Order: sequence, then structure tokens, then C-alpha cells
Amino acid sequence: MLAGLAFGSARLPAGGVVVEMLNLIPGVRLDSGLSDREIAILLQLRLPRVVLGLLVGAMLALAGAAYQGAFRNPLADPHLLGVAAGAGLGVTAVIVLGASSTTEVPVTVPVAAFAGAVLAVALTWLLGAAGSRDRSPAALILAGVAVSAFLSAAQTYLLQRHVESLQQVYSWLLGRLATAGWHDVLVILPYAVVTGVIVLAHRRELDVLTVGDAEAASLGLHPQRSRYLLIIAASLGTAAAVSVSGLIGFVGIIVPHTIRLLAGPSYRSLLPLSVLFGAAFLALADLAGRTVAGDAEIPIGVVTAFLGAPFFVLVMRTSRSVPT
Repeated sequence: MLAGLAFGSARLPAGGVVVEMLNLIPGVRLDSGLSDREIAILLQLRLPRVVLGLLVGAMLALAGAAYQGAFRNPLADPHLLGVAAGAGLGVTAVIVLGASSTTEVPVTVPVAAFAGAVLAVALTWLLGAAGSRDRSPAALILAGVAVSAFLSAAQTYLLQRHVESLQQVYSWLLGRLATAGWHDVLVILPYAVVTGVIVLAHRRELDVLTVGDAEAASLGLHPQRSRYLLIIAASLGTAAAVSVSGLIGFVGIIVPHTIRLLAGPSYRSLLPLSVLFGAAFLALADLAGRTVAGDAEIPIGVVTAFLGAPFFVLVMRTSRSVPT
């Protein structure tokens, strides 16, 4: 967070940034040494963007970990399961149909994204078990690819029918955290709180689900009810993130797997750490997108794809040895 606030096209002294953050505490007033212009850049431009990145990264990482536990699949991820594509279709429909006015965005955009996300995960779940009750990791990922392709085709059809919205939707599809204030943060904050509370409250149930449904039921857990609740909560968080940031892939697979390697497979520690490291990862990815190419900003979805694609190949090669 400190790096995201201090670095950018206008570099701010880290010490002054820390002091100015302390000044946000009621009753505290210290001299940060920053000019009025620098304070305006910090509080009105960078702070909302960094906080938005923290929320989006935390939700995507938490959703990825929750999907992996609910599906008992180390490759499950909002992007790979088609959930992000479903949410993207919902948001695109809102944009091209002209329902994205300022007064309607807090209601229509996240709700439409959530409807698309739930539809996508349901299709992936059903298609992954077509002809068999065994949802293998490979079958589930292939189903997610098929669902993503279908929903992307529907999205392309909408765009072709509404060419005037092409530029707006395209910039959103690449993933971005550009925000002119706190509006986007306030839009997704309630969804982030609901998702976080539900998923973190069920972290012990996820540990039980890893032993199998029969064993979990014998221990007093209702496996299907817990699984559906976790899937809905993770889809809600993914939809809220996608509605304000666009399609940002691979966060939900990079962060949980890294945590497993560092802290072990227990969801009691995996989920809280995924929130923390997911937030940090996306804030740093956004910082890289803002600074690597100089004055030209690289979309954050491009940055995470550059990092995530090789990581996904590595996970594919070692998925049998990675604890789930």
C-alpha cells in the first residue's frame, strides 16, 4: 500500500505519505512536509485507487481459494471456471443497453455481474460432470474453457450490435483500476464485506470438505449446503470485483497456491492469508502497470496475465503434488 501511494508519475516521499495517512486519524495533525498539490494527488487520486486494488485483489484471491476448496480442485479459479466471463457478460449487457448511469451503477452493475457469474459457475459445474458423477480437475477446467468461450461469444455479439459502446467495454475488458474518487470503492465495499464474512466463517468447513463428502457428513457437516453457500459467496465477490475493475485473471490461482507453499494447506490460515496477499499482489501489479512503461499505463489485466500464464503452466505440471 505504501509503495502504491508513494510511487507513480509524481513520486512522493514515503515518510510524508506515512505522516499524511496518520493525519487521517481523528485528532491527529502532523506536518507531513507535502505540498497542497501532493496531498491532493495522494488523497484524491492514489488512495482511492490503491484501496480499490486492495479490495479487488482480496476478493479475487479469496474467491479462488474458496472455489478450490469447494470443488476440491487445485486449478479452480474465477477466471478459469468461466465466472469472470459470466460476470463480464452481465456488465457488458448493462453498458450496451444504456443502464449504466451514475444513479443506477450501484444496483444494476454488480447485480448483473452476479447473475452472470452464478450462471457461469452453474454451467461449468454441470458440464464438468456430464455423463459422470466424477468431476475431475481436467474435466472441470475444460468445462470452464467451453463456458467462457460461449459467454465470450455472446458478449461479442452484443458488442457487434452496439458498436457505439465498443471502446468503453474494451477498456473495461482489459482490466483497470482507474477511479476518480471513492465511488467505486463504496459500490463494492458491501459485497466485499458479505463475501469475506461468509467465506472466512466457513474456513473450518473447507478443511472438512477436503476429506470427502461421505467423511464430512459423518462428522456432522452438510457438504452440499456448505459447498453451495461458498460458491454463491465466492461468485458474489468475483462479480463485485469484475463490475468495477474489469477482467483481471489469475489472481485467484497465483495467490492461494503461493500461500499453500509457504503456510500449508489448512484453510484456517489459507483464507485469511489469501485476503492479505491477494490485496498486496494486485496493488503491486497496478503499481507495475502505472510505472513500467513510463507515461503509458499498462492495463492491470495484462500485467496479471504476464505473471499468471507461466504460473498456471507450473501449477498444471505440479498439481498432483500440491496439497488441496
